[in-house]
Amino acid sequence: MHSDNYEGKVVAITGASSGLGVQMARGFAKQGATVVFMARRVERLEEIAEEIKAAGEKALAIRLDVTNDESIQNSLDKILATYGKVDVLVNNVGASEGGAITEMTNEAWDFTMELDLTSVFKMTRCYSKAMKEANYGRIINISSMYGLMGKNQLQSAYHASKAGVVNFSCAVAGELAEHNITVNTICPGYFETELTTDTLNTDAFQGYMDITVPMKRYGCAGELNAAAIFLGSKEASYVTAVTMPVDGGWSACK
Repeated sequence: MHSDNYEGKVVAITGASSGLGVQMARGFAKQGATVVFMARRVERLEEIAEEIKAAGEKALAIRLDVTNDESIQNSLDKILATYGKVDVLVNNVGASEGGAITEMTNEAWDFTMELDLTSVFKMTRCYSKAMKEANYGRIINISSMYGLMGKNQLQSAYHASKAGVVNFSCAVAGELAEHNITVNTICPGYFETELTTDTLNTDAFQGYMDITVPMKRYGCAGELNAAAIFLGSKEASYVTAVTMPVDGGWSACK
């Protein structure tokens, strides 16, 4: 069973082959949305899309390289050719190459900026054109709690890129507001995904969370979904330029 809040809405999500991306995609699908799964690993996307469709929900898998302008345009063209519109865009792709500031290479910095910040610009630039024509849109950019404050050593590029996402979103929200397009940011804290579970489920990390996270635990699968579903909803029409931490209170402990 699902709600019908998103019935008839098309939700496109980048980085949807794993982690938070696939968690949010499943959340939107349960609300009745048609979900477009986008990532480079198209075989994995198609597996997930088939799983969604087998549950009676609607999904489409599209291969996407968020660093490539042509790939971005092709993804939008395919969505428009299939559904005629895109209502919600979730820019979720992210990765980083870290290192001490005295040792970080240009390549590590450029890789992190291109994937975490420039891709958000490129996706927003492309998809907002279609949203402007429709006079409707919801853009949700996934930053990080580290975009709010830089606490983690050896990850200065990641912190800078994610802080950039926050301010970029606020600036673009101002530009697009008159077109009935909202732009908001979610800043997740520690969440369990395929990549993080081994690190999070250690005594050392639990001890760290006991000190830094008021809820004394990491986020579980699905606990980010409510924020995304709210910000992407038709009802959230007066909510824009908002930065929403979903971190168990981590960012409150300055």
